[in-house]
Amino acid sequence: MSEKQEHSRRGVLRTAAGVTLGAGIATGASTAPAAADGGGSRPPGQRNVPREVAILLYEGFTALDAVGPYEALCRVPGVRVTTVAVKAGPVRTDTGELGIVAAKTLRQVPRADVLVIPGGGERGTTESMADVRILEWIRRVHRHSTWTTSVCTGSLILGAAGLLRGLPATTYWASRPYLKEVGAIYTPGRFVEAGKIITAAGVSAGIDMGLHLAARLSDQRVGRAMELAMEYDPEPPFGTGSPEKADAETQALALKLLADSAT
Repeated sequence: MSEKQEHSRRGVLRTAAGVTLGAGIATGASTAPAAADGGGSRPPGQRNVPREVAILLYEGFTALDAVGPYEALCRVPGVRVTTVAVKAGPVRTDTGELGIVAAKTLRQVPRADVLVIPGGGERGTTESMADVRILEWIRRVHRHSTWTTSVCTGSLILGAAGLLRGLPATTYWASRPYLKEVGAIYTPGRFVEAGKIITAAGVSAGIDMGLHLAARLSDQRVGRAMELAMEYDPEPPFGTGSPEKADAETQALALKLLADSAT
């Protein structure tokens, strides 16, 4: 996109936003931010300090597990999202074809308001579950976090860190039996909230969780606006997005496609 086209596009977006806000003022609708709910409220001395969201990246993570929550949170007022890995720099996803840059190392991020652990392919997940550096960092950040979260098989990594013992949690559909091995209690849902720990189901469920967090970090008004900003209004063409809706052949093919694409 040329600089002129980009400028024009932004102008259209600004105009559309201006018309909408103007209409709200004309009809008496309030444009002032609503009071923050849940964990959104902060002590007066910290209200101007950005809330830090740390998304862990590791070799073999699934792209949308990280990018979904990132998109839901990166534009929320007063929130700053960063990517973290053992080493800063490009980190390859489970297919090996895509790399996403980790901006900081684990040592550079000793604390965060929100911790997001994405899932990954079998190799990426199991290696992270056994990586002492990652597990110790998760436990350290969790001690002071407002929310500690996971997407997909990221819940197994949280479990390996000892954070899910006796708690309800969810994960990728094919990995549900493994939750018991890390001491968690499988609970159905797009995301499951247990105190300050939130686990999302597979891959795209991270978007649902991210929008929920957007409202918790700000307010319902911002959460609704972010859902629209992302135009998150899914109408899947096949209706096979959960194992309860898919036959055995479809389930087997889904797992084969995942395995065949893994590096």
